[in-house]
Amino acid sequence: MKVLLVDNSPALRSVVKQCLRALDVDAIVEAADCDTALCCFESQTFDLVMSGWNMPTLDGLSLLRTIRRRDAAIPVLLIVAEAQRTQMVDAIRAGCSDYLVKPFASEALSDKLEKWVGARV
Repeated sequence: MKVLLVDNSPALRSVVKQCLRALDVDAIVEAADCDTALCCFESQTFDLVMSGWNMPTLDGLSLLRTIRRRDAAIPVLLIVAEAQRTQMVDAIRAGCSDYLVKPFASEALSDKLEKWVGARV
């Protein structure tokens, strides 16, 4: 499984990478911003995109909308600080597959991977 991990916080990317690696996911491409993420998305194939919500320049919702214009099928998980109802409704309307609320346990991530990618981890 190959994951595109997008967030401007190196600390968050590090934590998520540790969780993914603990679940035997080693093919992880990191992007610190949405512009870099879109370049990666255009040039490589991924099984899953995980993105933070709040980022400078282009936020996670805008990234999601751009990805959906290019690929309607790839699972996209948003990582959010809190699951505000209006925020989640916007994300679902834009095509978000699912979300994780920080902080999350690796079991929650494992459940999402199994649900959206079919990976038993």
